[in-house]
Amino acid sequence: MTKIELKNPNALVSTEWLARNLGDPNLRVFDCSTVLKFEKGGKRPYRVVSCKDEHENGHIPGAGFFDLQGEFSIEDSPFGMTLADPGSVAAAFARHGIDKNSRVVLYSRRSMSWATRFWWMLRWLGFDRASVLNGGFEKWVAEELPLSTAPCSYPPGQLTVNIRPGSFVGKTEVLAAIDDPETSLVNALGRDIFSGENPRYGRPGRIPGSVNIPQTELVDPETLAFRPLSEIRAAFAVATENQAVRHITYCGGGIFATVNAFWLYQLGYETVSVYENSMSEWGPDPSLPIESD
Repeated sequence: MTKIELKNPNALVSTEWLARNLGDPNLRVFDCSTVLKFEKGGKRPYRVVSCKDEHENGHIPGAGFFDLQGEFSIEDSPFGMTLADPGSVAAAFARHGIDKNSRVVLYSRRSMSWATRFWWMLRWLGFDRASVLNGGFEKWVAEELPLSTAPCSYPPGQLTVNIRPGSFVGKTEVLAAIDDPETSLVNALGRDIFSGENPRYGRPGRIPGSVNIPQTELVDPETLAFRPLSEIRAAFAVATENQAVRHITYCGGGIFATVNAFWLYQLGYETVSVYENSMSEWGPDPSLPIESD
């Protein structure tokens, strides 16, 4: 059997590794947690709620907090969590203490997708020293590892921007990809939304030609860590069997999609993009094609 190797083994760290390395002066740990409250009939499909209060009530020692909507997104976007411009995003990371020498570990609560979103954002900026904590906050707590309520004390840093074009794409690129045999469109949402049974984003269904790899199915429901690498690769077979040279992942708003983008990258696929705004933009727009079961 061919051994499966990660593209970047350091991009995923265990709770054991983090506990051993908390004293590293170059380590920067961040709680990336956010909650979405779905609101039927609102201007956006959901309300974005910061988890800063939860963070302040107990977090991994030394960790800072990233407010996705408040610091890294365009405030007046009709879709929510739309990525701000590179300079603004880089400046926000630097204010929190990230510079070229930092080793960054990202974790989140309830879903690792918030951590992978920030991992993908840092990769977009050209920063490659970031890792996702496997199992997130819940695994850390389950193992009775230490918690703190002390505020973060990282000094400000400086972050050079070296954008990776194509890390994030819009509806124009996605529309062009529908009939492109060299591009695979990968939907990270639940199977009920993908099929059209659940019309959460307006018109029921998916972008035509998509394949469905729900990001929740990549996680062990008991440990909340990612499933074994062999199972991850098997899950992505549906997206890679046609030998596509490019993959575009999408979801509801560009968050869950980063889990799939993270794993496509780790499995060795070089040209991977996340559709920013995803079905929040695509679903309600009658000018864009859609299909359902």
